[in-house]
Amino acid sequence: MLIMLRHPNLVNLHGYCAEGDERLLVYEYMPQGSVEDHLFDVSPDKKPLDWNTRVKIALGTARGLTYLHDVANPPVIYRDMKAANILLDNNFNPKLSDFGLAKLGPVGDRTHVSTRVMGTYGYCAPDYARSGKLTLKSDVYSFGVLLLELITGRRTFDSSKIGPEQNLIKWARPFLNDRRKFFLLADPLLEGCFPPRAFHQVVVVTSMCLQDQPHVRPIIADVVVALNHVASQPYAPIPESKICGSPSSSSSPSLKSFGTPSRARRGRKSSHKE
Repeated sequence: MLIMLRHPNLVNLHGYCAEGDERLLVYEYMPQGSVEDHLFDVSPDKKPLDWNTRVKIALGTARGLTYLHDVANPPVIYRDMKAANILLDNNFNPKLSDFGLAKLGPVGDRTHVSTRVMGTYGYCAPDYARSGKLTLKSDVYSFGVLLLELITGRRTFDSSKIGPEQNLIKWARPFLNDRRKFFLLADPLLEGCFPPRAFHQVVVVTSMCLQDQPHVRPIIADVVVALNHVASQPYAPIPESKICGSPSSSSSPSLKSFGTPSRARRGRKSSHKE
């Protein structure tokens, strides 16, 4: 399947090797590894992902999904969205990899593809897990989980944590449902250094992608529009004599209301160069 797909946010398949019972796919080299390598369990001698880089990863990943859903014919349901499958080049441009679970999407009057439930625990849409009915919105839910990981710096499931904190979605629900608590979701490694309004908008997009009912979730093309607006509000440096302003709450915009650029652009120098 991958050999038929070409997009800047999909890994390129260069070829394959077949000898006896052995099969080997040859992909382009992605020098920065995966998002997982940079987001979780960051060692003290390694710089954590800054806000601008996280937005860049989210937007590029959404663009890759948009190509699969809206440009590929027939559409392709990725079905294995997770931090380990998003690979990064030297400039931290993301590319979707590992299409082993991908399925051709529904065409014509069909609304879904019936299939055995597969994927990675924690990323699977609840409607797909219950019914085995796979839709494009199943990918949107999984993308919402990835967004939540980028915001929080937490794994979708972490056995080292206690009780409800082990499951990222269950832990985050109370915060996602109350705009006054949105900023409690922020990864401590960001040290409060992000544009408050843009952060608020990303949380709104995340919450919409994670709706239990698939018809309520946005299509991925609308997510790209929203994240493009977020990316237009980068985290800009301020003089070192000033400190990062404490996040302020703002009204919760809908996915369609991201038309007014933010005027508040505060922050320290980002960790990664774009």
